[in-house]
Amino acid sequence: MSRNAYQEQLYELRERILEMSDVVCQRFRRSLEAYERSDDALAERVIEGDHEINQLYLDLEADCIDLLALQQPVAGDLRFVASSFKIITDLERVGDLAVNLAEYATQSGRERYPEVDVVHIGTETVLMLEDAMQAYATDDAAATHEIAASDDEIDALCERASRSVVRELLTADPSDEQLLEDVSQMLLTIRDLERVGDHAVNVAARTLYMVENDDTLLY
Repeated sequence: MSRNAYQEQLYELRERILEMSDVVCQRFRRSLEAYERSDDALAERVIEGDHEINQLYLDLEADCIDLLALQQPVAGDLRFVASSFKIITDLERVGDLAVNLAEYATQSGRERYPEVDVVHIGTETVLMLEDAMQAYATDDAAATHEIAASDDEIDALCERASRSVVRELLTADPSDEQLLEDVSQMLLTIRDLERVGDHAVNVAARTLYMVENDDTLLY
């Protein structure tokens, strides 16, 4: 294969991963909309669409494996392919978290905690992921540090939300049989939102490693 053809393969891989990220972020925003509106039909469309994200992941995984096995990239190209392989895994998992949120949207327990702004926290996390993917698209190493630092704000939002839920648990009527299920559901929702932020940090960390061979943000 000519050098030009090989570089074209690398370019196409990045473009297809960016397309996957667009689909994942769109699905997550739809799950937030379904949650906000208690829209069962929209939630179901998010759930049913998960197979598309899974297929995108499998196709891109195969592309990465082919590039590693057949082209045997070295140095910067190797870091690009290896980092891209990790990034699609993070994107696929965010797709799974979108499904989780869509499933929560169809349950009534969410109405117990109106003070927990799931939509705001979720919007902030998906913005983080979009910023991380933009850094990946443009080889923006400086942005990766900013994205990693912003995760502290997401963690703080999630911690305050969790405390609010637990506080109500401590003061609630013990005869309320639905209480524990509602508490568990909300805490899982908050945890999943926090995990989206974690995946955004992973993308930023892999991008920094890809661009500068710097593993500072990897953990």
